[in-house]
Order: sequence, then C-alpha cells, then structure tokens
Amino acid sequence: MDKRKMIILFASITIAMLGYGLALPILPFYLEKFGGSGVHLGLLIASYGVMQLMFAPFWGRMSDRYGRKPILIIGMMGLCLAMILFGLSTKLWMLYVAQMISGVLTCAMIPVSMAYTSDISTTENRSSAIGKIGAAIGLGMILGPGLGGVLARNSLSTPFFIAIIIALLTILIIIGFLPESLPKESRESVSKSSEKLEIKEIFQALLSPIGFGLFTVFAVNFGKSNFTSIYSLYAYERFGFGVSEIGGLLMIMSLMYLIAQGVLVGPLTKKFGTEKIIRLALLGNAIGFILMIFAANHLTMIFSISFFTLVNSLLKPAGLSFISQNAIGSQGMAMGIAESYMSLGRIIGPLWAGAIFDVNILFPYVSGATFYIIMFAISITTLRNIKSFKKLKDEKLA
Repeated sequence: MDKRKMIILFASITIAMLGYGLALPILPFYLEKFGGSGVHLGLLIASYGVMQLMFAPFWGRMSDRYGRKPILIIGMMGLCLAMILFGLSTKLWMLYVAQMISGVLTCAMIPVSMAYTSDISTTENRSSAIGKIGAAIGLGMILGPGLGGVLARNSLSTPFFIAIIIALLTILIIIGFLPESLPKESRESVSKSSEKLEIKEIFQALLSPIGFGLFTVFAVNFGKSNFTSIYSLYAYERFGFGVSEIGGLLMIMSLMYLIAQGVLVGPLTKKFGTEKIIRLALLGNAIGFILMIFAANHLTMIFSISFFTLVNSLLKPAGLSFISQNAIGSQGMAMGIAESYMSLGRIIGPLWAGAIFDVNILFPYVSGATFYIIMFAISITTLRNIKSFKKLKDEKLA
C-alpha cells in the first residue's frame, strides 16, 4: 500500500466530511423551520439515496475510464454546490432540490475513494485500507457536527456557508497533492472490459460472486437509516435534546466510527476473516437496536448508540472488502454498484423509519432489530455455502 497516497486521500476525505458534518445536526431543525415533519425528513434523506442509486455506478465507470482524481474533484464540486443551495434555501422544496443535486454529484466521492484505495492496496491489507477511509469519514464527522451545533446558535444557515469554504479547500488539496492511482493504460483496458461486462447491470449483480456482499452493504445502510434518519426527532421527543445535544451525539457516533474503521477492522479481519466479522457485526447490530429501545436516560442512550455505531461500522468495510475480493470486473465499477446497494438502504430505510416513527417512536428500532436478526440467520447458511464453493473451486484448479 502506498502510504503517501493514502495519507493525502485520508486528509482529503477527513476535510470533506468535516464540511459535510457541519450541516448534519442542523438539517432536522432547518426542515422544521419550513414546516417539515418526520415523513419529510425521511423523504429528504431518501431523495439523496435515489440519486446515489442512479448515479454511483456511472461515476464508478467514469473513474475507470478517466481516472480517479478528476471524478473525486467533481464530487467535491457537487458538495460545494449543494451547500450553497442549502444555505440559500427559503422553502421546503428548495431543500429537496439541493439534496438531489448533492446526491447526483457527491455520490462520486465515496465509491471512487474506495476504488482509489483498492488501486493502491493488496488483497491482504484491503480491509484495513478501506477501514482507513471509513476512519477519515469518522474523524471528519467527529469534528463537524459539534462545530456545526455551535455555529448554528445565531443562524441555522451559517454552517452551510462554512462548509462551502471547507469543500473548496478540499478541492485544492486533491488538485495539488493527490496523485492519480489508475494509469492511462489500465484505464483503456478497463474501459473495454467494462463495456462488455458492466457486471450484468445493478440488480443482475446479485447473481454474480459479489452478490452476498451487496446484500451486506445494503443491510449496513438500511438498518443504520432506521436509526440515523429519525434519531434527532426521537432524541428531541423522548429526551428533549436540542441542536447542541444532538451535535454531541453525532460526535460520539463518529468517534465510534473512527475507532471501528481506523483501529479495529484491520486486526479483527486478519484474526477472524471477513465472513466471521460480517456475521458478528450483523448480530451486534440487532443487539444495539435492542439496547436503544430500552435506553431510559442520556447516559444509557449514549452507551446504546456507541455500541450500535461500533458494530455497524465494522460491517461496512467487511462487506466492501468481500466485494473487492470477489469482483470479476473493475474495482471502480464494483464499488459503484456497491454504492448503489448502500443507496438502496438509504432510500428504503429513511422512508420506512419516517413512516412508522409517526405511528410509534420505538417502531424504527424494533424493526431494525428484527431485520438484523433475520440477516444474521441468513448469513450463517449463505457464508458457509460460499466458503464451501470456494474450497471446491480451489481444489479443482489445483
């Protein structure tokens, strides 16, 4: 793994997510200012996921064809534009427009970052390298929400305009310091192969060797969205939390994300293997939701959220590593398709959680626990069959 490239990419993602994180604790209150409710919050978050579903594979293919660096720059320019539109919004429909534009362009950032990481890492250290990108996201999200809560005390729009400056700084770092990871000769060969294969389109990819990994990364965001899409309203209604308290919870969540993906995922994957980490993380996510249901005060809520975020953060790099190791096409395309399945989770999760939250504020967490228990049961048989198939295939090749 090229450490210099990894450090620059880590710094770029951290600064980018710092800018994005500034706005996160503000959005529910910004929405409420324009007359929105739990359903509107779910729809707003889901609209971003719809755009990701449609455009993430496209940006993955474009990065295979034209290189990772220019697509990363496009993604950051999209974040900058979205923050401008959010900051200038005066009506509810304007928030939807800003969110959809953000989804179209900024969805390039994460899958292309993962593809960049795959370019400069080996099979043995890929889970750890992907985890470091997650750690960069976590670090930015630790710093961003707390600062956003402070900046929003005088004006809810201020964090968006600060985020614009941060996004522009990230663009300059990428342009000036981040080398390209995909040589021109590799781009040409990848482009020809991608035109022939295209991983059988987004849904047909479920029948390919990366199918279970796609189910896994969908599970990451569907279950997580059952929590994150409505937790600010949940914390407000159940415990009376305001912008500062919610920003503090976001910082705690991001710290757990940083610890899991920056410190734990590499050693744990080397010791137990990707498949076992997936199973344990699915079970842990179910337990995390159960703990949140029974949280009775600020302290127990912090504990339950910390536990849930920790185990959920282990699931994503394990799933992405599984996809990377089993991809039969290019890394950019595989990661783009993976981002689409994560987007499906971001679409269905918020819509589901927003609808049932208005019935009972505990229902999103009950359904989240049930979903992960089912996924854990499925993973036991599925991963065992995949392991047996690989062993049989290796024996035939030998």
